[in-house]
Amino acid sequence: MMVETLEAADLCISPLNTSCRPMPVTPQAIFIRTLLCCLTLLTVTLNLLVIISISNFRQLHTPTNLILLSLAVSDLFVSLAVMPLAIISLQSCGFLGKITCAFLYLLGFTLTSASVGNMVLISVDRYVAICDPLRYSSMITLSRVQICVCLCWLCAVIYNLIILKDHFSQIDLSNSCAQECVVVINYISGPVDLLLTFVGPVTVIIVLYMRVFVVAVSQARIMRSQISTTKSNTVAVKKSEMRAARTLGITLLVFILCLCPYYIHSLAGQDTTGSVTSSAQNWLFYCNSMFNPLIYAFFYPWFRKAVKIIVSLQILQEGSREAKIM
Repeated sequence: MMVETLEAADLCISPLNTSCRPMPVTPQAIFIRTLLCCLTLLTVTLNLLVIISISNFRQLHTPTNLILLSLAVSDLFVSLAVMPLAIISLQSCGFLGKITCAFLYLLGFTLTSASVGNMVLISVDRYVAICDPLRYSSMITLSRVQICVCLCWLCAVIYNLIILKDHFSQIDLSNSCAQECVVVINYISGPVDLLLTFVGPVTVIIVLYMRVFVVAVSQARIMRSQISTTKSNTVAVKKSEMRAARTLGITLLVFILCLCPYYIHSLAGQDTTGSVTSSAQNWLFYCNSMFNPLIYAFFYPWFRKAVKIIVSLQILQEGSREAKIM
């Protein structure tokens, strides 16, 4: 789970004085804020395109794309709520009150847990598609995936309410200018969260994709050895599934790389609270919400076709939902 510290100790005057002062305006600070605003806007735009594409075109209503839709919704919330609040907190300590701070942590933690859950669902989906293709259509159905996605979000909310119980109980509304926005997690919840949010899911993802890789390599060898002209349909389906597995594998790898920096420090017992390193780790994870749709744009032809239809406003034409995207 992303644990972020939005420290205002250097931005607020002594707690004896309840007034706050913003961060000094320098060319470097302006450049950083402008860059972060551009990244936020780009993340919102790309994820909106993913959501509109999968929601509108009937041909994209597949179990795999439903999980991608859930992931895009999570990424959109990160870009609409978490990233803007993180930018504003760099500019003014007076804006980020106790309630806003608590909400930011709950929202950020929940979105992180939901993203991790979606990544695990993607791994399971690709594992069944590649390792047990004959039973994929019967095992992985739209209704089952819908239930799994809903359970993923519900568990994320409940889990983080429990994890942040101590944080909510220690909210002090009497201090009008809090010097720092930090999260309070007890000594039991911390290791449990590390296990359930990082170590466990990452282990499952790696194990499943190692199996997918082994099976994909063996199937590729079989395909190359086949010279019969009657292989077209079966081979086309297998190649399509493998391309999807490759693309989603890249998505999973980027996700793990974006999530690792904080947890590496946690595993090493290092505290980067309030440091530049902590802020960089947080923003690296936020940028993962932008990387996901970029990966789709590079590796999914259907996404590029859908974007062209949306941008050219052909989506407003009657019957656009039935357009051939794949």
